[in-house]
Amino acid sequence: MKGKQRFMPRKAGDYAISSFFEPRNVAIVGSFREGYFGGYVIVKSLLNAGYGGAIYPVNPGYREVHGIRVYSSLSEVPDRVDLVMIMVNAKTVSRILKECGEKGIRAAIVVSDGFAERDETGARLQKEIAALAKKVGLRIMGPNTAGVVNAANGFNPCPYEAGYYRLPEGGTAICAQTGMINPQAVPYPDLHFGVSKICDLGNKCDVDEADMLEYLAGDGKTKVISMYLEGIHDGPRFLKLAKRATIRKPLLVLKSGRTEQGAEASQSHTGSLAMDDQIFNAACLQSGVLRLERFGDIFEMPKIFAAQGLPGGNRVGMVTVTGGVAVIAIDECARNGLSVAKLGGGTAGELEKLFVGLGKNPVDVGPMMAAVPNAFDLYPRILGSLLGDQNVDALFAVLWANPSGNIIGRYIETFEGLKARFRKPVATWIYGPDRGAVYELRDRLERAGFPVFDTPEKCIRALGLLCRYAALNRRG
Repeated sequence: MKGKQRFMPRKAGDYAISSFFEPRNVAIVGSFREGYFGGYVIVKSLLNAGYGGAIYPVNPGYREVHGIRVYSSLSEVPDRVDLVMIMVNAKTVSRILKECGEKGIRAAIVVSDGFAERDETGARLQKEIAALAKKVGLRIMGPNTAGVVNAANGFNPCPYEAGYYRLPEGGTAICAQTGMINPQAVPYPDLHFGVSKICDLGNKCDVDEADMLEYLAGDGKTKVISMYLEGIHDGPRFLKLAKRATIRKPLLVLKSGRTEQGAEASQSHTGSLAMDDQIFNAACLQSGVLRLERFGDIFEMPKIFAAQGLPGGNRVGMVTVTGGVAVIAIDECARNGLSVAKLGGGTAGELEKLFVGLGKNPVDVGPMMAAVPNAFDLYPRILGSLLGDQNVDALFAVLWANPSGNIIGRYIETFEGLKARFRKPVATWIYGPDRGAVYELRDRLERAGFPVFDTPEKCIRALGLLCRYAALNRRG
């Protein structure tokens, strides 16, 4: 048994939701057979992640797992249990929930599938467990969920083997109706941004996106909320909460089921009901929700918010080594509500003195690099001039990763020097013939606090979201 940790819910009505992320202890009901899924993996993950609470495995067919005693039933557990994780046959879940009620447990994660996502019989079972939970005063996450993660306290009860257990702590919360956001599906240590909470809502028979939004909006560890939703149970409540939340922190939402076919697929995945996409889009505009376009966005776009300050406007400066990418970026700016900054006279003049043709935005340093010996020595002055220009609110930077790697250190020195002088946001795209050099430069830049994206278009879309949120923030 692990030692107990101090647990103080923020307010009485918040207790059950807090218990999903900050439990003093957790009971696990299911199989503990060694493998790549199940209770065996959950206990292993909690131990390796550094969870400090008590762990109570429950199954009459086992005596111990990972050196921890296994109890034959929940009633045998010698403590008040904050959270239970259930991985049994769908038809058995009701019986376990009744035991939870008798034990006084107030929060349960039902990992088990075979409910509304399966067929009509499963849908009836789901209604039964929802009604039972309400009757006994129990909050349910799921069913059909991969669960939650709290990076701050090591609470990572992932039921699937991920191969790693500790997640980098940071300010991004990711909430979705899919286990594809949980550790077994995402290499979080390689993403170069930290997370606060992860939550797979599953079929949402009880705890839904509005409950999670309310919790995350008040969570001091969370600075950015990123959500993937297939449907919304209570649209008016969600949007009311969203309007309040976006005053304090950005809320990014990817909503699937935009087409008739997508809506049908979401019904079979989690039993979600579709919401008219045009109505949802209009509501998002009114409530300050920032809509995402692709699944990868829920992981990538938050880092533009987590790493940097808000811009004062929507004017973008660009430094590139290739004119073609500059044209692409200009088109993308127009699609994302951004304008290409017109450089101030002082900035234009200073850049022209460095090299003829540099004094206009986008600033293409390619010709200079080819014509001037040791041209890279001028690079810090070029970036500094742009970021110091009052007409520039944000910067898009294109970097060439030299295959010999001898300028990577100079890039890092330049960007770290800029960080000490300027608070304006910078989005960076790196290219080059050596994948290792590109990855090394990306890794070092992001560890220094500068978000890097894998396409120029993503850089501009990220800056567009950031500028849109900044405009909402200024309006209050």
